[in-house]
Amino acid sequence: MRKQIAIIGGGPSAFLLAAFLDPEKFTITIYEKNKTAGRKFLVAGKGGFNLTHSEPIEQLIKRYTPDDFLDKALLTFTNTDFRNWLDQIGVPTYIGSSNRVYPKEGIKPIEVLHAILKSLKEKGIIFKYEHTFSDWGNTNNPIINNKTIQTDYTVFSLGGGSWKVTGSDGNWLDTFSKKGIKTKAFQASNCGYQIDWKTDFIQKHEGTPLKNIAISCNNVTQKGEAIITKFGLEGNSIYGLSPQIREQLDTNLKAIVSIDFKPSLTLEDVHSKIKLSKYRNTTDILKKEIKLSTSQIDLLKIYLSKESYLNTELVTRQIKNFPLEIINKVSIDEAISTVGGIDLNAVSKNFELTTMSNQFCIGEMLDWDTPTGGYLLQACASTGVFLANYLNKNN
Repeated sequence: MRKQIAIIGGGPSAFLLAAFLDPEKFTITIYEKNKTAGRKFLVAGKGGFNLTHSEPIEQLIKRYTPDDFLDKALLTFTNTDFRNWLDQIGVPTYIGSSNRVYPKEGIKPIEVLHAILKSLKEKGIIFKYEHTFSDWGNTNNPIINNKTIQTDYTVFSLGGGSWKVTGSDGNWLDTFSKKGIKTKAFQASNCGYQIDWKTDFIQKHEGTPLKNIAISCNNVTQKGEAIITKFGLEGNSIYGLSPQIREQLDTNLKAIVSIDFKPSLTLEDVHSKIKLSKYRNTTDILKKEIKLSTSQIDLLKIYLSKESYLNTELVTRQIKNFPLEIINKVSIDEAISTVGGIDLNAVSKNFELTTMSNQFCIGEMLDWDTPTGGYLLQACASTGVFLANYLNKNN
């Protein structure tokens, strides 16, 4: 007789779990509180549907914090495996200029979702919409729509606390905490950070990108670009430093990051170009020899004393190591992702809750972190496949 598996939550980790479970061994039901599945999955497609990243798996694993929690799952179902599976269900992919992976041009996010759902329904997966988990019954079976569901295994794929409009609101956290499961409060990640800009600077440069830069915090460096906003900074070069910035904010109520305006040049290169320039005016030298943008030059001008700006040694050091003080982060509602949720010590290496047998948690509801760039979706997919393999093997 096939065993019953209740998957609670209809997102990427749930989809991949269901896709790889053995239908000969299990009757699989996905319970989704919304009228449709995959609403948060579609949000990822608004800025270009970044499915995963193509970098070598050994390097990809290092993008996660902590980097030793998801390694087995990521090795079980790699970025290459993910692309192959997508291709099998009719979603060919390509690698973009940033090495991110996207659906083949012309394929819309909703078409990717429809292909996934079609493949699951063809496999016999049952979907029950407008079904909301609220608690556990006396025998630790889940209560859904005020009824206790009899199941052999329960898998929670409830998501994090960002994008509440999609239903990923994190309201489940209190229910798990009251059950004695160790949890952590949600915090914003991959988000904008607040900087107290000088008025003259922000009035002129709000909305301006800082391109081809590198930002560092706690000896971790991220290359890319950042957008100057009235609130502070946002963009891929600062999103990837979220764990380090949060750590400093939690400890010191502020964080210091440093910007390298010219990561392609060494300190000696910059110094030499300035010193040997045929131009006499410092601004002309920085613009024409170092190729700094107007916003970068104005940062140096406005935040340095006149003497420092005109001093070759000092301005060279600032170009390669310009400090900025961060005083806060945006709210969870404005963040791309969150950290927090189920404490990693509350689950086994197979994602089973240590206090409740045959109950598992996968995907973003677990307390791990990673930058944008396809890494979030890849980890959700990998945790789903890893658990599917574990359940198939043990039944």
